[in-house]
Amino acid sequence: MKKILLFIIASIISACSQSQQTSNSVPQPQAITEQAKGYYCTMNLTEHNGGKAQIFLHSQSDKPIWFSTVNQAFGFTRHPGEPKDVAAVYVTDMGQVQDWTKPNADHAWIDAKTAHYVIDSQFIGGMGAVDALPFADLAKAQDFVQKNGGRIVKFDEMPDEFIYK
Repeated sequence: MKKILLFIIASIISACSQSQQTSNSVPQPQAITEQAKGYYCTMNLTEHNGGKAQIFLHSQSDKPIWFSTVNQAFGFTRHPGEPKDVAAVYVTDMGQVQDWTKPNADHAWIDAKTAHYVIDSQFIGGMGAVDALPFADLAKAQDFVQKNGGRIVKFDEMPDEFIYK
């Protein structure tokens, strides 16, 4: 009887461990499709140029929440009324975008927490407002600042006053 009980307990622990591993896996970024609508604006993302963002929640890791601008994603992560079970945040690597005036600059997604963000530059985002410009490569971000002004910050350094301009 003890062996059966030990087997059942071991099976339960093993199942819980496997479930934990599955729920902790990080979702991968998805390509923008015609169905991708901005979370706040509900507009089709394929119709807007500039950087974009996508956020995955642990509670719905099979599909991202889309954002028409990078600043909107920052706002989502900081707003007290939005879900806090964020599994992953991805932003467009503007250093890999060939033509910023074209919609669908979505082939190069990077982890938002590792990106270098140019803020306070002359760049106007896809929604006609200032927006943070994410770069995977610090040298490309520095080059952009040399040509267009601004400054570089990391994810945790993003000032609220820039996000909510």
